Amino acid sequence: MPADLLSYDPRYPSIGDLKKKAKKRIPKFAFDYLEGGCNEEVNLLKNETDFHDITLMPQYLKKYEGVDTSADIFGHRYDAPMGIAPIGLQGLMWPNAPEILAKAALKHNIPYILSTVSTASIERIAEVSEGQFWYQLYHPAKTSMRDDILQRLRDTECKVLVVLVDVPSFGIRYREIKAGLSMPPKMNINNIFQSCIRPEWSISTLMHGIPEFATLKKYMDKSLNMGQLGQFMNASFDKRVDVDKIAAIRDQWKGKLVLKGIVSEQDMEKTIALGADGIIVSNHGGRQIDAGESSIRSLHTLAAKYSDKLTIMMDGGVRSGPDIARALACGAKFTFMGRPFMYGVSALGNKGGDHTIAMLKTQFKQAMEQLCCERVEALPDTLISFK
Repeated sequence: MPADLLSYDPRYPSIGDLKKKAKKRIPKFAFDYLEGGCNEEVNLLKNETDFHDITLMPQYLKKYEGVDTSADIFGHRYDAPMGIAPIGLQGLMWPNAPEILAKAALKHNIPYILSTVSTASIERIAEVSEGQFWYQLYHPAKTSMRDDILQRLRDTECKVLVVLVDVPSFGIRYREIKAGLSMPPKMNINNIFQSCIRPEWSISTLMHGIPEFATLKKYMDKSLNMGQLGQFMNASFDKRVDVDKIAAIRDQWKGKLVLKGIVSEQDMEKTIALGADGIIVSNHGGRQIDAGESSIRSLHTLAAKYSDKLTIMMDGGVRSGPDIARALACGAKFTFMGRPFMYGVSALGNKGGDHTIAMLKTQFKQAMEQLCCERVEALPDTLISFK
């Protein structure tokens, strides 16, 4: 047994174990919000299963000096080539989840990305992460809101701005529709019952208060009631983000700029022309288009052609240390995960972030040791095939 295993709870040695525990610990409507994809969830499944088609080659007899799992992104050397992807309404799954994960990310020296529609504010995450955070922007409809958010990010010395581009329309997610997870969430009789049979979640939620969009509070009319929240969201954000909107942000934002959701060569060419520093190849966790391809297949195609043009990262379907190795072997410079970290927090509360990061670090290190690969930059040399 690797010595690093002692740094996390041996009852939950995999993401699958954390997922099973989370499902038993939080209400069904909260788990369905986290777990669900759009339509028949075909692309959600492909995100994970397509990793199984990637094979890597160990070289046991080569001279080998040991493993360095660290990776450099935008001038910062992180302990491992993985980060925590943005997820909306994190506090719905477990109270205080954004703060738990941001603190754990700081401790383990990996990046945490805060979503515009998460349940902690820019300022709060900047505080608990000591400024070591990235921010994902849902593009505001009003220029004044956009500019104010960018100023708040500058004031808190945010390291990287990630602009989300893959939500031109809201995904049709059957699980959320059935659960009444609209804006605002509907506490129907089923959801109330589900909450009652998860007393630990219910008590913790009552102690911390009903989840809210903390970053957006200052832009909401104080007289706004919960029934009008959905109208506010629809009116406040542009669903389609085009070249002109990105160019306007690029003109203002002097820090690192990343576009998240790029999957086509046509969009990649535009991204390079706009002067972005990087992309996160992503299909929004299979939550937006069921007819698309998996993130790892899009990554494999784009990295082969554009890896020398800008920093290419990916998220979607990564569930283990070997998956991180597979993604890097296919050309990613860095990987992000959303659901796995939320499984961890939902399963283990305040200990969930630390546990999940330590577990994935151990798995990734073991995979590199087994491949006899000393540096993450050398992982592409281990790729045998991607069916």
